Amino acid sequence: MSIGVGLFGLAFVALAEEGNVKLPAKEPKTREFSFQYQFRVKGLKAQGDAAKDRVRVWLPSPSSDAEQQVTRGEATAPAKIAEHQESRFGNRILYFETQIPASGEFSVKVPYQVKRHEVRQLAAMPGASEKLDDMRRALYLAADKLVPTSGKPLKLLEGLELRANKIDMARQLYDLVDKHVVYKKEGIGWGRGDTNWVCDSGFGNCTDFHSLFISLARSRGLPARFEIGFSIPTDKTEGPVAGYHCWAWFYLEERGWVPVDISEADKNPAMKEYYFGNLTADRVKFSTGRDLKLNPPSAQQPLNFFVFPYIEVGGETLPAANIELQNSFRETG
Repeated sequence: MSIGVGLFGLAFVALAEEGNVKLPAKEPKTREFSFQYQFRVKGLKAQGDAAKDRVRVWLPSPSSDAEQQVTRGEATAPAKIAEHQESRFGNRILYFETQIPASGEFSVKVPYQVKRHEVRQLAAMPGASEKLDDMRRALYLAADKLVPTSGKPLKLLEGLELRANKIDMARQLYDLVDKHVVYKKEGIGWGRGDTNWVCDSGFGNCTDFHSLFISLARSRGLPARFEIGFSIPTDKTEGPVAGYHCWAWFYLEERGWVPVDISEADKNPAMKEYYFGNLTADRVKFSTGRDLKLNPPSAQQPLNFFVFPYIEVGGETLPAANIELQNSFRETG
């Protein structure tokens, strides 16, 4: 055991030695699958005006990194797709333009081959693989439009004595968010990642859990980042992929980036210890960050987050009701 693991680290090791905590397998797991990013655009009405009938389409495109290796296959779309990059976080963006077809609809399919690795950050030896420069540190400490670092979220810290050790403090914030927020999708307001809203409501989805955590972490000087993509089903080897999933990371000088998946911990209490510092391989990341400015620039921006297609027709955002998502996966490993 390394020196300086902190109170939480010591407690975790002690519980593990007593057999009270089920540790992940010694070797991180991997999962290999094909992922079809697919959707149908429907209900378009041509007006006979080239400017008003101009359709611009932006798609997030996953990149390879330490957690995943991604290969993009040949896409199917009504026009040639170009690849660009967003400047703040380095997200890849696929883009094309077309005109509203006579049928009023078109389909897009972008196939990927993905090898995703389980993340076992707290089980690894200390040592930061990435050193944050001043610019990146400022980026991951700054407030986002819906993720403030002052005001309502700080009221949740009242009466809580935060520990000096950064990893112990991060665990306190993790526990605080899990206690305050219940995974529930009812009514309106959830799913936007609005920290102030979730402070008041006390429920939401993964976006809401991790927005609150990021607000709290950044307010205490812990750089934190937001990642979003899709969960891959564990009970089947192929089929549709519904919705999206997101998680967060916080940065420690001595360890680098450490992940948390608090909404999954809330849904699966038996996995709560695991999801502080670990991520399963049952996912694929599509983009990082909030308040994203697209490349090429869109008429309406920035985006709150980027996981689904973003489409403008005649310079106006196309409603989600006109986009039918058809994502799917197939196990290949």
